[in-house]
Amino acid sequence: MLRPWLVMMSEPAITLIDMVAAAIIIGASLQAFVGVASMTIRRDFDAQRRRSVWLTYGRWLVAALTFQLAADIIESSIVPTWQAIGQLGAIAVIRTFLNYFLERDINEVRERQGVAPSDDSPSTH
Repeated sequence: MLRPWLVMMSEPAITLIDMVAAAIIIGASLQAFVGVASMTIRRDFDAQRRRSVWLTYGRWLVAALTFQLAADIIESSIVPTWQAIGQLGAIAVIRTFLNYFLERDINEVRERQGVAPSDDSPSTH
C-alpha cells in the first residue's frame, strides 16, 4: 500500500519545511531587532526608516507563514486530523490578515513616495 510510504516520506519534508519557516522567523526577528536597536542607539526616529524595518519584517513573516502553511497542507493531506485541519485553517487566516495589512501598508508608503504599485506585491504571490 502507498500510504505508509507516503507518510514516511512526508514526515522529513514537513520537518524540513518547518525548520525553514523557523529559520526565516529567527533571521527576520534578529534583523528587525538590529534595525530598531540601531535606530534607538543613533536616536534616529525617522518614520520612513522605522516603517521600512517593520514592512521588511512583515514580508519575512508572511514568507515564513507560507512555509508553515505548506507544511500543514502536506500534514493534513497525509494525516487528516481535526487538529491538523484546525492548524491549517488558523495559519491560513493569520497569513491572510497579515498579508492584507502588509499590502495596505506597502501601498500607503508607495502613495506617500509617489511610487506606482508594482506587480510584486505580496497579494500576487
